[in-house]
Parts: sequence; C-alpha cells; structure tokens
Amino acid sequence: MIVDLAAADGEIIWRPDPATLADTQTERFAAFVRARGVPLAEGYQALWEWSVEDPDAFWTSFMEFAGVQLGGEPGPARNGEPMPATRWFPGRTLNFARHMLAGRDGTAMIAVSEDGTTDEISFDELRTQVGALAAHLRSLGVGAGDRVVAVLPNVPEAVVGLLAAASLGAVWSVCSPEFGPGAIVSRFAQLEPKAVLAAPGYRLAGKDRDRRAELDEILQQLPTVEEVVWVTRHSPSIPMPSTAVPGVAWEDVVAEPVEPEFVDVEFSHPLWVLFSSGTTGVPKGIVHGHGGALLEELKMLLLGGDLRAGDRFFSVASTSWVVWNSLISAMGVGATPVLVDGNPTFPSLDRVWEVAAQTRAAVLGLGAGFVHACAKSDLVPQRDHDLQALREIQVTGSPLSADGFRWIYGNVGDVWLVSMSGGTDIAGCFVGGAPTEPVRVGYIQAPALGARVESWDESGQPTTGKGELVVTVPMPSMPLYLWGDTDGSRYHGSYFETFPGVWRHGDFIEISEKGILILGRSDSTLNRNGIRLGSADIYAVVEALPEVTEAMVVGAEIGAEGYYLPLFVAIPDGVTEEAAKAAIERAIRANLSARYLPDEIVVMRAIPHTKTGKKLEVPVKRLIQAAALADVVDLGAVDDAALLEEYAAFASSRAGTLATH
Repeated sequence: MIVDLAAADGEIIWRPDPATLADTQTERFAAFVRARGVPLAEGYQALWEWSVEDPDAFWTSFMEFAGVQLGGEPGPARNGEPMPATRWFPGRTLNFARHMLAGRDGTAMIAVSEDGTTDEISFDELRTQVGALAAHLRSLGVGAGDRVVAVLPNVPEAVVGLLAAASLGAVWSVCSPEFGPGAIVSRFAQLEPKAVLAAPGYRLAGKDRDRRAELDEILQQLPTVEEVVWVTRHSPSIPMPSTAVPGVAWEDVVAEPVEPEFVDVEFSHPLWVLFSSGTTGVPKGIVHGHGGALLEELKMLLLGGDLRAGDRFFSVASTSWVVWNSLISAMGVGATPVLVDGNPTFPSLDRVWEVAAQTRAAVLGLGAGFVHACAKSDLVPQRDHDLQALREIQVTGSPLSADGFRWIYGNVGDVWLVSMSGGTDIAGCFVGGAPTEPVRVGYIQAPALGARVESWDESGQPTTGKGELVVTVPMPSMPLYLWGDTDGSRYHGSYFETFPGVWRHGDFIEISEKGILILGRSDSTLNRNGIRLGSADIYAVVEALPEVTEAMVVGAEIGAEGYYLPLFVAIPDGVTEEAAKAAIERAIRANLSARYLPDEIVVMRAIPHTKTGKKLEVPVKRLIQAAALADVVDLGAVDDAALLEEYAAFASSRAGTLATH
C-alpha cells in the first residue's frame, strides 16, 4: 500500500499489505525451511542471515523448494574449495531445458510483434519445436560441449534455440541483430560454433532492416560453422540469403514435431556464454553452468521477485542482455514470459505500458533509463491503461533515482517497486527485492538471499559508508570460467585480484539501515585532488532537472598531475545551452557542493551507451586521455557509432588545452 507520495529521500513510500505477507514466496520458503527443522526467526533479515551463514543448507533447501531434481549420487553441496575454485553439487546431474519444459502445459510464452500482432505459444508447441531443432542439430553432429550461436531478436525462435542447445548439452550464445559485424565476430569467433541461427533482417521502428550483407561478412569469419538455420518470418520482406555456408529454412527444420530428449549433464556443465560489453577490450565470455544458472535464475525470480505460477512476466529486454535469460527462465517457475520484438518504445514510450495492459502482465521489468524518460514526459499510465493485473515493477540496468521512485508511485499506482542490481557476471542479482519489507525512496531494499554482500574500504575492511561491493561467500552462479582463459588469470584478474579469495564486483555500494545504494562503477570513479566523488550523486541531481535529458560525467587523469572532469549533457528541444548550464550549476551547488562542479559542462547530441543501455564512461575517459577510438571501443557494440565519433572529435579538439591542464 502507498504510504506517502511526497516521501522524502530515504523515507518509506510503500508497505506490503499485511494480509498477503504469508502468501509471499519468501514467507512460504521460510515456512518450508522451518518444517525441516531449521530454527529460523521471523523476518527477511533472519532468513538472509541463515542463507549466507549456512549456504550449503540454503541452496539444498531452495533446490527442493523450487522443484529442481538432480540425478547422480547425493553428496556434499560443494567441493569445499574457496572462490574461485568452488564447485557446487559435484557429481550430480540435471538439464536446464528439462526443468523449463518437462511436465508443463498451457501457455509457455506470449510473443508481441512491433505491429501489435500477438501469438501465444503452448508448451506442447514449444516442446516439439525444441525437439525438432535439437534433432536437426544432432544430425549435424552437435553434441555436448559443442557451440550453437544465434543472431536473433527477442522472438520465440531464440527461446527454442536456447532450449534445444541446452537439451543436447551444447553451449549457447546469442547476440541481438543490431550489433555490428565486428562486435558479433569478436564474440562468436572465440567460441568456434558448429551451427548458427540467424535472422537475415529484423523489424525496428516500423521498418525491416536488411542484414544479409553483414551476416555474410560474419559467416566468412566463422570457419567452423557447418550450417545456418535462417529465421525469416519476422521481417518477411527480406528473404533467406544465399551464402557460402549451407543454409536451411527454420520452417523446414521444425515442420515435423519431435518430442525432445534431454541429456543429463554435470551440475557444472557449461550452459551458455554471456559476453561483457566489449567496450574496454575483447569481450569476456562468461560461462555459466546448467545447475548454477538454473538455481540463481529461479531464486531471483521466486524469492527476489515473488514471481508465481500463472503470472505473466513482461521484461523489456534484448537477447544480448542477461535480463533476457531471466525472462525466459520464468517458465521454470510456471510463469509466462512476454516477449516483445522490435523497438518496445515505438512509436512512443507509452507502448510499454500499452503492452503491459494488453498482456495483463503481473510483473514488469524495466531499465532505470526508461523510467527516468517516463518521468520527464507527461505519461500517466494508471490513467491511460488498465493496469489492474500489475502488482510489481522491477528496475535494473543503472541506479533508479529518488524521483524515479516517486514517479512510479504517483503515475503507475500501488505496486511493489523492486530496484535491483546484479550483472551478467552471475546471471542474477546481488541486491534487490524483499516482498515483506517496505520500500524507501531511492533505496534498494535488501541483499539477495544467498548473497553475502558487504561494503569494504580500500584496505579490505568492512565499512558502514561507501565502499567496494564484495561477496565473501561463494554463489552457485559465479562463472565456471571465462572462455579461452586456460590458466584462469583473466578470471582471477577480473574479480579476485583486489581482495584475494573475495569477489570484488567493481561497483561502489553503501549499506545502511534504510537500505542499499549502488553508487556507480569503481573503475569510473571520480578522484579530483584526492577527493573521491560519486558519479551517482551527480546523476541524481543533474538528471532530475527538466533542462537535462541525460548526463554523463567522467574524470580523466591527464599527464603526471592533471585531472579533467567534464560533465556531458543532452538537453531537450527548446532548452538553450545557457539555461541548461546555469540550472546544472545551481543544482549542484544547492544539493551537493561546489567541489562537485565539473571543469566544463559540455552539451552533446546524446549520451553514448552500450547496446544494453550502460553509459560509456570509461571509453569516453580514454578518448579524453588521447586514446584512439578504435582502441577504446568496438563501434558495433554501442548504440550510436556516429555519436562516439563526435565524442572523439570533442576530445581531439581539447587535446592541446588538456596537455597543460
């Protein structure tokens, strides 16, 4: 229930209905654990403490609660080795696809095209398509450990591809089709795939985008590919191309229904490879296992998201974003994922709310940037759409501002707002929702169950203030390894170099009685004159202004002693540069302090992002430090390559001045 729409930062704005607390998944799980003899106190905090103090018991209990069945001989929950050598449920077997598909009936997923056409795919149809594709892949010699990759939008065929590969024990990876050829090759060439699923074109903003030439270029650089399965129905104006690599039409592959067969694989057998953004070097291929990924996805959905059997779960996601994997995993708790092809905000931001109403979504997943854009518009979704089925909104991708919290409650209604933060690295969340707890403006509610998240200072000591986000107890979904990292050095350097034996995620975090704040990436921290400044603090103030559409701040070390801190902003039509700069300076002085004032406020056409919406702070910092554009980012992995060239031109124009800064 909404408590106070005018709640100040850190104050309670929403509380759960006491009458429904016992029905939440966390309370059901707590009762399940107590019934098995665990003397568990009441409340989320007690449940979390038990989950991280006895992780073996927690994960074993959760696996039973979630209905995950393992083969093999029962044994210890983990091998006893410290991170990163920890392996969970050694000797036990399962198959991710079996858990998603076996014994389920009714609607498996709902697919919404950009033109509004909606299809409901039954479990019977999904199973037989998975079986047919798996049989076809098997005929090509694809088996356990082989790689199957895809260049597909958010359509049912991508789901079929993932589950067919998983059913065989093959390793899956997917890129969304708007990625550039170089970005796709830099990922898939590492994997040496046997088969590719690809769409020769895709629909975006009302137009079919022809990608046949780009795909031909990609295939020429993937010499191990034996066949391409072409998916053409989502951009019918673009036919199946002729390439040097043999090709077959999707419709021919799945013409005859086949019941799937599921290969039992080890708990830690690789399931999929998710790639880092690729904006600071060769993308990291992050390998997750069948068991670890399954447990984390189910735990995040059930306990962190209170998702229930029969719920419709609409998450705005592309296939290249880890959020897509979580969306598809909703089938594993008996919920129905809603897939939206094309641009979910075409022809306007309101379309997301329209689809949520149309599909009667119970849970809606959004990026914080989308919520912030809505807050700067005149949208009032609860007035314009029937959102009675909607009980929860999940927000991730970047920190949600306090104004974003207030906008949700003022314009969407009485929903549980779950601000969450995790990553591709664990295919899940470190901190997020607790359905029995209140929501405070601007704060994430709690650490996720099973995740011992702490804030550490530079000397490796816990701190009550801002510090590095660390995880001190292993989690099953920590990567098995990074692809091609034969000696483990890249894995160790990515997560364990700063604090040996402890996972350092690379985010700044602050944990208090009010909740949790994520304060930006520690690799893009601002440190001017020895004073560490929080980029999240600046964004919270500047992006709340009506004179600013979006902002990005970077701090660049120049030479031996110089430091340059520019604030880049995009401004709405009708706002002058002078008005925007004056408003920004006033807001920073009033809400932060003069020491947060940038060296320069630079108005740009837009703020650059990865294709999954993350601001390109580090690449822009390196451009300012005189690095070449080709050395700092793969333009095929960003949302607007021409925009990055504009930033490179800006950096070049400032080079002479900065040399003496």
